[in-house]
Amino acid sequence: MGNQSSNKIVLEAHDLSKEVSSPEGSLTILSGVSFSVAAGDSVAVVGPSGAGKSTLLALLAGLDLPTRGRVVLNGNNLSELDEDGRARVRAESVGFVFQSFHLVPSLNALENVMLPLELAGHSEARSAAREIIEKVGLGERWSHYPAQLSGGEKQRVAIARSFATEPAVLFADEPTGNLDSRTGANIMELMFELNRSSATTLVLVTHDSSLAERCDRVLELDTGELKRDSKAAA
Repeated sequence: MGNQSSNKIVLEAHDLSKEVSSPEGSLTILSGVSFSVAAGDSVAVVGPSGAGKSTLLALLAGLDLPTRGRVVLNGNNLSELDEDGRARVRAESVGFVFQSFHLVPSLNALENVMLPLELAGHSEARSAAREIIEKVGLGERWSHYPAQLSGGEKQRVAIARSFATEPAVLFADEPTGNLDSRTGANIMELMFELNRSSATTLVLVTHDSSLAERCDRVLELDTGELKRDSKAAA
């Protein structure tokens, strides 16, 4: 047995199914997906377009509820919580990085990173944000607004913001999708580095197979079903 913290399960999917109604009748987006993820792991979710990857991410993060099955996130059964309860769990336990950055245009880089810290009632929000802005290599650019930053710099700010609250789980949906390959590689390097140093669990939706192979584990979805769950050699 390893130490306690490395074995702690932070995310569980139990028999997750998601159906939506369409003009043709009921459409199954996810069907019977089950897995669990230990603290500090990095997991890639891969599969063709329309396989259900983004839907799975939304369910895991409590942004959407499954038709059947349940998600347990950091000890909270999301199906038993109302919208406010799920929002509270997200605020306490979850970070997000999207391909379109989602920065607040009227706030500078530092203020964007401070935002979740302030929402969480962090007493030293400014100094904590300064520290993580330095960590992602934007110490010189902290006073710049999103419009003054390159795509790679914006994504660094987004990553700094998502790691600032030291979330239990960080969900990244195609985080390098809008970046050139070299910038994308640097961004992923940064995410893996923060994943290692902070014990934050990383769940990454990606179509980049070389990126997926660098994760501890790969979950492959196809037409809504989990086709492969491979753990990297320990």
